[in-house]
Amino acid sequence: MPNPDFIASPESVGVDPERLAAVVARVRQEVDEGVLPSAQIAVAREGKLALFETFGDATNNSLYCVFSSTKAITSAAGWLLIESGDLSVDERVADIVPEFGTNGKDVVTVEQLFLHTAGFPSAPFRPTDWFDRNRRLGRFAQWRLNWEPGSRFEYHPSSSMWVIAEIIERRSGRDFIEFVRGEIAEPLGLADMYVGLPAEQNGRVAEIVHSGEPMSSADYARLGIPEPPVTEVTEDAILSFNRPEVRAAPTAGGGGIMTAADLALFYQALIHGGSATGRRVWRDDTLQMARQVRSGDLRDPYAGHPVNRGLGIVIAGDKGRNLRGFGHSNSPLAFGHGGAGGQIAWGDPETGVSIGYCTNGHDRNPLRLGRRGVSISNRVAGVAAAG
Repeated sequence: MPNPDFIASPESVGVDPERLAAVVARVRQEVDEGVLPSAQIAVAREGKLALFETFGDATNNSLYCVFSSTKAITSAAGWLLIESGDLSVDERVADIVPEFGTNGKDVVTVEQLFLHTAGFPSAPFRPTDWFDRNRRLGRFAQWRLNWEPGSRFEYHPSSSMWVIAEIIERRSGRDFIEFVRGEIAEPLGLADMYVGLPAEQNGRVAEIVHSGEPMSSADYARLGIPEPPVTEVTEDAILSFNRPEVRAAPTAGGGGIMTAADLALFYQALIHGGSATGRRVWRDDTLQMARQVRSGDLRDPYAGHPVNRGLGIVIAGDKGRNLRGFGHSNSPLAFGHGGAGGQIAWGDPETGVSIGYCTNGHDRNPLRLGRRGVSISNRVAGVAAAG
């Protein structure tokens, strides 16, 4: 449960209660219809929660796996080392992790890891490999390039973030799980934010289930849209996060476990540099650096839209922001990172609003999932009271 100091009335933080009620109604919709087993929503502004509610077979005490929304947390941990001067985005990864510099990967830079331009999107790594150092480094050494680093964008579901976690350990001299906990979660008062779940917290996690039926090749053809590529994010891989030993691993690209409130408040910290209690974590210039679009005109190879990537996060931009996980009514400055199955996490510096949305119903229908995300984000983006 969130710290009571982080809970406020909507009016006190400039949020319109009627618009917030529309958010609640939309979040409840698919739970009430039986599409999703549960959903948890948090909306924050001015460093505090204006809304935190859970619907369905869960409570406000329930934790959720947020999948790739974890990437923003891992990236923000890396930003701290950049801020301190202990890491540069221009460095070659092999100069930090020599075991990585095999099979042509010696040219990969730190920035390319954050931007998904590093060239090894499908490199295998089981979460439990992390705890066996020889196996971990052996995986890095075995990986091969699919294409020349820096030449294109292709989403790396987990591989590049494992390397960023290794870099954080080497440059900080601290365990990655402890670094995230000690430098981000605890200073911000986010008691339920975990990347690497302690065993005693397993009973609180909402079990993941698959929701609905997948679209067939014929469905995609009839709608005139390309069929998504097959990646490591399989149904079995998703369900593996119901296993305690997988939850315990710090899956840096997709295994964070927390509440929606932790997500929303984390993005408040990325807007303001720290928590509502006055504890500062990132400097303003660090956040501005991280939120700068670095991907140029690189496009998503599946959808064809510009990817608008900052340093481990996605920037909404002027056009096609709905294709990048934002609402049409978000400002171009909004930034964040969604997660598999429909997790939503973003902050908007223009309005000061942030969202965390979690569900344990991993939707098999990507069109319904996408529409839900845009619909909820649209409503949340407009909750700031006029004037």
